[in-house]
Amino acid sequence: MPPMRILTLVLLVSCCISACVSLAPGADKVLVTRNESDVAECTSVGKIRVPVDLDRQVDLASASARFRNQVVALGGNTGLVTDGSVHIPIEGGAYRCP
Repeated sequence: MPPMRILTLVLLVSCCISACVSLAPGADKVLVTRNESDVAECTSVGKIRVPVDLDRQVDLASASARFRNQVVALGGNTGLVTDGSVHIPIEGGAYRCP
């Protein structure tokens, strides 16, 4: 394999590995919603903001996992997205729902 292809392959693999964020225990069960009625009977446990990079951009590949992990870290089981989409949340609130 030519050296340039090896370098390209190494860079591609390292980028993919660094972009991965694993889910915290329980984060896979977090309900993520944009509907305020879904959290009407719930208790707010904190605010969430997905980290941005130096260009103030959200990592699209890890935004959902980071959002869910923050909900769990705050003791919640539901995340209300106030900025972004359900699939790429940027800001929101963590709630503990019955």
